[in-house]
Amino acid sequence: MQSFMKQLLSGSSRHTGWLAAVVTVSIWSAFIVIARASARHELLPLDITWARIMGASFILLPWCWWSVQRQRSTGAVSGSFGGFSPLPWRVTVLTGLFGGFGYAVLAYSAFFFAPAAHGSVLLPGSLPLWTSLLAVFILGERLHGYRLLSLAMILGGDLLVGGSSLLHAFEGGTVWIGDVMFIVASMCWSAYSVISRRYQLQAVQATMAITCFAFFSFVPLYLVLCASGVLSTHLLSAPWSEILWHALFQGVGSVVVSGISFTLMIRAYGPVRSTMITALVPGLSALGAVLLLDEPLSWQVMLGLSLVTLGIVFGVRSSRSAKAKAAA
Repeated sequence: MQSFMKQLLSGSSRHTGWLAAVVTVSIWSAFIVIARASARHELLPLDITWARIMGASFILLPWCWWSVQRQRSTGAVSGSFGGFSPLPWRVTVLTGLFGGFGYAVLAYSAFFFAPAAHGSVLLPGSLPLWTSLLAVFILGERLHGYRLLSLAMILGGDLLVGGSSLLHAFEGGTVWIGDVMFIVASMCWSAYSVISRRYQLQAVQATMAITCFAFFSFVPLYLVLCASGVLSTHLLSAPWSEILWHALFQGVGSVVVSGISFTLMIRAYGPVRSTMITALVPGLSALGAVLLLDEPLSWQVMLGLSLVTLGIVFGVRSSRSAKAKAAA
């Protein structure tokens, strides 16, 4: 059992890829519905971000510190941030800035302006587009064939959803603000996935690093701004059950569990194909928003959702074709 877990976390098990995909898709789909539902409750977006970071830090920071101290006891030079990150300082800042701090703040704030269906299209649905473009410039990958067609479909879906809200911006609407935040948050997560691939990061170490950076950057800054009156918070007035729920699901589930599973997918399939495996997330989360949150689906969102899903499917086909040619 211990040997199997070690293989699983290192990405060497042959079952790692599909298991990581199932876990990631399930948690990401639930994340969108739950994050949108949170806008109807007491906590503010940055309060949820705080709960997310604290929940993940409660588990990962002691685990990381113990692991780094064991390595240092053998004479190995490892870790940064006082031993609370297993990665060098520069890599910790890069992964934490995009995969931890930036993504969480933008994503949770966006759900307070735009509906869950918009998040389904623009958040996970846009990942293949931004990841492919970043992979071209950073990893030197090439785009051709079905890959270009898939990215064109995803871009068309994004324009249908985000473009329609931008057209109403001058009429006093605020949905476009959430759409822009969704797009930038998706860019942040794509940057994190490419950085993970670039440095060949281990799943657990990468998740520890982004949590460490978020804890030592966001938490003190947020507390100072709240104490000085610059930002408002509902942490003192919200029910403890709500705070604990977000710490468990958003922190332990979305960060620890899905963070590790997503990084395992990157190691198993590469950053571009990994994001394309999440083809089910936009449809499942949009359907969940309709059934559980009673949110309507406009024809622009339905068409955009279809284009994004088809684009991801074509991208998966492209990745498989390229892998087959490489094997030949």
